[in-house]
Amino acid sequence: MASINVKPLADRVLIQPVEAETKTASGIYIPDTAKEKPQRGNVVAAGPGTKDVTMEVKVGDVVLYGKYAGTEISIDGTDYLIMKQSDILAIV
Repeated sequence: MASINVKPLADRVLIQPVEAETKTASGIYIPDTAKEKPQRGNVVAAGPGTKDVTMEVKVGDVVLYGKYAGTEISIDGTDYLIMKQSDILAIV
């Protein structure tokens, strides 16, 4: 993974979503129109936190987040999500 020149502020986290599965467990291929938004991703950058919020996630963590959480951004042709740590549901 190339280094990202983005540093999230406060309690925000930059996440690279993991691609959604293209095939079901039974071997059926899912068309692009039926794919769900990914809800899992890798933390690529994390802010320092605030005096009230201690950062629990760190770079390299795989996390689960809400379906509509975060703001989509594109950096050098790669899509990322930036969201508050409180939008993250779990560390996997």
